[in-house]
Amino acid sequence: MFSTGIKGLDDILRGLRSGDNVVWQIDRIEEYKDFVLPYVSQAVAEGKKIVYMRFAAHEPLLERSEKVKRYELDARGGFESFTTQVHKIITEEGHGAYYVFDCLSDLLQAWATDLMIGNFFMVTCPYLYELDTIAYFGIYRNNHSFWTIARIRETTQLLLDVYRRDDEYYIHPLKVWNRYSPTMFLPHLKKGDKFVPITDSADAAEVLSYIKQKGVNNVKRNLDYWDRLFLQAEEMGKDPARSAEGEQMRKLLCRIMMSRDEKMLSLAVENFSLAELIDIKSRLIGTGYIGGKAVGMLLARKILSDESSLNWQGMSEPHDSFYVGSDVFYSYIVQNGWWKLRMEQKTEEGYFDAARVLKEKLLHGRFHEGVMEQFQQIIEYFGTSPIIVRSSSLLEDGFGNAFAGKYESVFCPNQGSPEQRYMQFAEAVRTIYSSTMSEDALTYRRQRGLDKMDEQMALLVQRVSGSYHKDLFFPDIGGVGISYNTYVWNTKMKSESGVLRMVFGLGTRAVNRVEGDYPRIAALDAPLMKPYANMADVKKFSQRDVDVIDLRKNLFTTKKFEDLLGEGLDIKLEYIAIKDEEVARNQREKGVKGRDYWIITLDNLLANEKFTGTLKKVLKTLEENYHYPVEIEFTVNFASDGRFKISLLQCRPLQTRGLGKKVEIPRQINKEKLFFSSEGYFLGGNISQPVDRIIYVDPASYIALNQSGKYDIARIMGKLNKRINRAEVKTLLLGPGRWGTSTPSLGVPVSFAEINNIAMMGEIAFPEGNLMPELSFGTHFFQDLIETNIFYVALFPENDNVVFNTEWLKNCENVFAELVPDADKYSGVISVYEAKNTGLKIMSDILSQKVVCCAK
Repeated sequence: MFSTGIKGLDDILRGLRSGDNVVWQIDRIEEYKDFVLPYVSQAVAEGKKIVYMRFAAHEPLLERSEKVKRYELDARGGFESFTTQVHKIITEEGHGAYYVFDCLSDLLQAWATDLMIGNFFMVTCPYLYELDTIAYFGIYRNNHSFWTIARIRETTQLLLDVYRRDDEYYIHPLKVWNRYSPTMFLPHLKKGDKFVPITDSADAAEVLSYIKQKGVNNVKRNLDYWDRLFLQAEEMGKDPARSAEGEQMRKLLCRIMMSRDEKMLSLAVENFSLAELIDIKSRLIGTGYIGGKAVGMLLARKILSDESSLNWQGMSEPHDSFYVGSDVFYSYIVQNGWWKLRMEQKTEEGYFDAARVLKEKLLHGRFHEGVMEQFQQIIEYFGTSPIIVRSSSLLEDGFGNAFAGKYESVFCPNQGSPEQRYMQFAEAVRTIYSSTMSEDALTYRRQRGLDKMDEQMALLVQRVSGSYHKDLFFPDIGGVGISYNTYVWNTKMKSESGVLRMVFGLGTRAVNRVEGDYPRIAALDAPLMKPYANMADVKKFSQRDVDVIDLRKNLFTTKKFEDLLGEGLDIKLEYIAIKDEEVARNQREKGVKGRDYWIITLDNLLANEKFTGTLKKVLKTLEENYHYPVEIEFTVNFASDGRFKISLLQCRPLQTRGLGKKVEIPRQINKEKLFFSSEGYFLGGNISQPVDRIIYVDPASYIALNQSGKYDIARIMGKLNKRINRAEVKTLLLGPGRWGTSTPSLGVPVSFAEINNIAMMGEIAFPEGNLMPELSFGTHFFQDLIETNIFYVALFPENDNVVFNTEWLKNCENVFAELVPDADKYSGVISVYEAKNTGLKIMSDILSQKVVCCAK
């Protein structure tokens, strides 16, 4: 038994026990302090280790003292970072410590929701119990929802009510775990050093009625603090006399719901009214932030609707999206009992290993009943319209970190019974939650110094933009727009004019590197100018497959364009394709008549100055408001009269390095010194950079491998990548076809985490093996290159203006066997050349569109 420092209280409670967490319900901080001080004085007298967790705005509970270890914590960094700090301190302090925590209710100032205070207590209290500690916590009475208090009551060992009535002091034990006496759970009146139980029925009824009455005045007590806050906001919005209060509330709501990123928060405060924030909350499931992707979408739509020259309402599709708050993600982890594993994942040793375990568990958890009911309401609202559940994490789509393609987004065809549609939706949510623990996402966070930051996953639930085509559903156009074009392939183009990357059908093929298929890239100042000239290239670099939602089969799928044409669907061919006269002529010569053949070029759409002018205006308007280049995702649907409707799905700051200083490339280069040269087909602006090492995958040797061998090459690349110190060894990676493809026959199937330490990348065309680069400007892959500052070049050795001199590599020592001694059988496929002493340098110039790699 241990003492509270107050003999009368020890008598009531039968003393404290190892592992006890004691929660005091109070009206004022002084009441909590009255019990903290004797407890600490007693612990000091007994030589106990005392730890004070200081995080609240109220006056300190304890003065600074050598006998008390004090930790200053900041809860504004978010639930995860705060809880992780506390967990780490508890671990370091070890068994048997005595703890004092500031009043937990003050955490509402940082988190604005009871839910997360309940979650904090649920994960902290059991850990303290495990380590045989004794801990005091305070909470303000009637400040929290009944549900939160119920969770605290369920988790703690002792819950004590403290209150004053006139000059009298009462304690009412509500829970005392594993201890009992006939009078223990009665109210007790303080008389000197003693606490006297109120045993007389009349006195007890009077005292308890008084306590009850103190809580009756708050009729909204069953609501979370979060909901009460928004109810106050509604009242302020209706009363013109409270406009000053409303303005402060507007800023507060932006801070707790929109973003913690200062730049995004500033944009939100600048653009959203109080009424608009209340409307956003009305579509929010749970509490917390709506996440970067949702903020970007809403912010862009608001900016455009305020631009009078655009008539945005007349040309755009309205949105009716929902948002799953970021707090739901952590609650899902806490309520399924995985927080300890989450804390293990936050350590250096468990960062990847524990993540693999948690990733699997996240796919199979249960949601809280209240969340399940709100999920069901979303399903009922959308009916059987296809929807997409998109990641919208706190750090996503902000300034500096796009997280492009790092987290999942899931199409839900949304067909079948309500039960089937709910199961499909819940599975989509779990899939996205699980993707937070993917190796790519974890590597991305660590590489950018974000691995210790609070990264909660919110969700954006959107109606899929498009229309029904018999049993299929898809938009006419899906695309990406970028306000600053760093991939200009002609000297007449200007980077500031922007560029589009578009496909027919769902826009997934515009944002991902797709196999054997090419979207249409159009510079907005020369929309009909292609990066290639002849008809053969037009066919080669065109789209052949279309992503659609199959409503009959209830799945997202890919269809051949020619198959769609054969199904007699209502397709606006006049906007998206041109006739392939050569194939038609050949077929007629073979006796096949009466059929047209088409090539997707989007030429007629891009020839429409109203369309290209509108997209250019949209991008420039957003760029001017963001004070930064932007990237958007959008769809286009055509009405029967030819008018188009744009749906803006996403907007984020574009990560870009700019052109850089002009580089003078030597006019005459000794052939023996030249490794490669090309015109166009590069990304990364003007550079002049030394090459210290070359990793080269020989195209002919690679294509000769079986599929297992090709995957081996990808894993070997990962091993080599880990051995690169990016700051000291500037590495050029060269290989056939597409790096990062999911199809080994089209290139080396590495993940981005397996090549993220390189400085320069080259994709080599190898027609004999049908291996072709894919100029990925505007894709998630492109974003990774830009954010990681990797220069990219595509080499087409068969072109007249390209030199690729592999004989030059004989000037360098091949150290592959030394670096990866257990991969000797692939020494003819991969080579690692040390080039530091050769003076090799790669140079590029945007204006002349030349790139050269040569030695001194």
